[in-house]
Amino acid sequence: MIITGGHFDPSNRRSHMAERLATASAVVIALAQPAWAQTTAANPADPAVSSAPAAAADTADIVVTAQFRAQRLQDTPIAITAVNSALMEARSQTNITQIADQAPNVTLKPNGASFGPSIVASIRGIGQGDFNPALEPGVGIYVDDVYYATVTGAVLDLLDLDRVEILRGPQGTLTGRNSEGGAIKLFSKKPNGSNTGYVEGTYGSRDRIGLRASADFTLADNLYARLSGVFKQQDGYVDQLDFGCVNPPGSALNPYPTAENPSPVIPATRTGKCRINKLGGIGYTALRGIVRYAPTDTTDFVISADYNKDSRTVAGETLKLASDMPYATNPALGYDYGQRFACGRYCNYASYSNLAGPDNFNVNGNAVATSASPRSEYEGWGISGTGTIELSDNLSLVSITAYRQYHTTFASDDDLSPSFNGLGYNDLTFRFFSQELRLNGKVGDLLDYTLGGYYNKQKSVYYTMQDIRYINLVPGLASPLQLIGNDPVKANSKAAFANVAAHVADGLTLSGGLRYTDEYKSYHFERSLPTGSNNLLFDLFEAPADGLTSIYDGGPSTRLDYRVSLDYRVTPELLVYGSVSTGFKGGGTSPRPFNAAQVMATFDPETLTAYELGFKSDLFDRMLRLNVSTFYNVYKKIQGPLLVCPEIYGGAGSPCGVYANIGNGHFKGFEAESTFSPVEGLSFDASLSYITFKYTKIDPLVAASDAYPNGARLDDPFAGVPKWKWSFGAQYQVPLGDAGSITPRIDVAYQGKLYQGRDPSVATQMGAREYIPSYTIANARLTYRNPANDWEVSVECTNLFDKYYILTQFDLRGSGAGLYKVQPARPREFAVTVKKTF
Repeated sequence: MIITGGHFDPSNRRSHMAERLATASAVVIALAQPAWAQTTAANPADPAVSSAPAAAADTADIVVTAQFRAQRLQDTPIAITAVNSALMEARSQTNITQIADQAPNVTLKPNGASFGPSIVASIRGIGQGDFNPALEPGVGIYVDDVYYATVTGAVLDLLDLDRVEILRGPQGTLTGRNSEGGAIKLFSKKPNGSNTGYVEGTYGSRDRIGLRASADFTLADNLYARLSGVFKQQDGYVDQLDFGCVNPPGSALNPYPTAENPSPVIPATRTGKCRINKLGGIGYTALRGIVRYAPTDTTDFVISADYNKDSRTVAGETLKLASDMPYATNPALGYDYGQRFACGRYCNYASYSNLAGPDNFNVNGNAVATSASPRSEYEGWGISGTGTIELSDNLSLVSITAYRQYHTTFASDDDLSPSFNGLGYNDLTFRFFSQELRLNGKVGDLLDYTLGGYYNKQKSVYYTMQDIRYINLVPGLASPLQLIGNDPVKANSKAAFANVAAHVADGLTLSGGLRYTDEYKSYHFERSLPTGSNNLLFDLFEAPADGLTSIYDGGPSTRLDYRVSLDYRVTPELLVYGSVSTGFKGGGTSPRPFNAAQVMATFDPETLTAYELGFKSDLFDRMLRLNVSTFYNVYKKIQGPLLVCPEIYGGAGSPCGVYANIGNGHFKGFEAESTFSPVEGLSFDASLSYITFKYTKIDPLVAASDAYPNGARLDDPFAGVPKWKWSFGAQYQVPLGDAGSITPRIDVAYQGKLYQGRDPSVATQMGAREYIPSYTIANARLTYRNPANDWEVSVECTNLFDKYYILTQFDLRGSGAGLYKVQPARPREFAVTVKKTF
């Protein structure tokens, strides 16, 4: 990014395809070498090679650890979606967001450009989509039992995984922090000294290149290692176009200046082809190394280290609606802004450049030019150590120590036009340390218990430059509202927990859990102009004389959560259960204040009490598996953003990014998951979910009124939660005798419409609800395997019918920006994958 007259000028870190491909190829060769050197025959017991499609979706047992001990999925009284590596491969799933398509009442979406390399995550309606480190996720994400504390960097690749567990409902007493809605747990394949591995290569649409490799080998007696790596590269699918090139001066959309309107003509910045860039690309590299030492049957130590880099163009977005904002009214915009900048379904006119503007329009004489590169850069690494010691036949100690850090930079041109209407640049550094201890024990066949403690400490530094000149304080007078934020955020959490499962009668188990949490958070606000001086516009919003600088000290907050569960095995084929559990998400302060009142806009923790009934069954000699759950959740002090502020925070004339407690409400719904394997090689899987929400109370501070029509109402739906979801998958492994086998697979998924809020530009707000439309998508895959099952070739097609649908949206019309942008999903794509197993 370059700030003319400013003080920040990092270099552009774009790298070349050839260099990346060469690096990735070297990594793949290096990972595969141990397998080539040591393997004489594939070991069918090793997870790396036992991936025949017949095991992908049948009713085979999956072992989960949701209750701190290994249990069959069907014996665990929790609503869990468990997916093994074979099924992920069969569905052509390569990152964490794709898992949610088949998981009931789970939403995982990659965020738009404004929120960088992060995800929108919710389970049963509870979650978070804002990347800001001042806010807590609401859905806990764990890799090998290590907590990922932010949604940034959570678009994780499914690299060399054994399984994924998605636990629905509060998991605070089981999986730790911020699992109020549920938890998503990724488990890597652990080294076992099998001397096996694989190498895989993919080529597909828009020059998609994918390389994967893994190797498992023995280093010495009782010492094993596993290395894995992935490289992914693909061009984007949304064209960033030069407006002046597509619409030359004098054309219908670029006619200015005229006698009626002095808006300048928009010049072309390039000649020849009008495409500047391809947005929504992929550029991902990750490496993981695991060393395991098991000197005896009672001790096991695992050290894991990983590195990942995500370097790509920003998320592809398009302008859906744009309010008319004439240059004559606010010259700081640079040009007339409006619907003329909406160019189509897969394109935009973003310029990533804002000029300083004529001096006579500068209120305080120090507006500066800004520009940024449409790139998203993320680099992170982590290391963890897990030790398990069997102290006796009935007692074991587990220690999990982890450190993680990342650095990300990303830009967004929110107006998606040459107008100077919302350029932002973000630089976030994050560091995290955690320690967990668990003591697992048994008292004969009567009692299983876990006692534990948890501690984490984290620090973020969030640097941002925002150029939001759309705020029009005085008609005809430009408002160069530019700001630099440089905000350190500190937080820590301490917890003690206990879980007990008492087998009170034959087939009847009573479980209970408690977790006591003590948290602390502080947020230091610093706001200035890009030149480093105070922006006088803040004074118009009653900012302190020294600018908008303040320290929020949340102080310690404590919470006691509980879980009680009763399950009964009616028959060997049927388990029924019921539970009551609680969870919470920590409070804080609004991370984007524009005046002194907004600095003081704190919000309380939100809480959830969940009631659940369900059953798990294996029927017809385990040919059919059917798991069903119903739930009723009492949700209090719901946290949410306000894009139009009430008078206490400056009213509609003030920029607004306040977080507040909206009110109370309740969710209720059901979920069903099923697999069916009628004959060998043929399998079906399906899921269905329904959820509904109703507010029971609105906080008076944010309630709609004649003076505040943009406020919340009791009849509002809940944003971001589809009422209905379903999925269906089918595959059949066709044996070809001595020629091997061929396996076709089809997956279809439906998501209902998503409420996004009321149109903030409509004064009355009645009947102005807005939704992301529902969609149904299909994916297909055809896989050939040779007789030895060590070579396979797959052809896949995602979004088979080329459905146009929306992932996320960002509506800033009510804030004065006059824009409503969306992130379309990827169009139809084809790919061919070749895999060799050793």
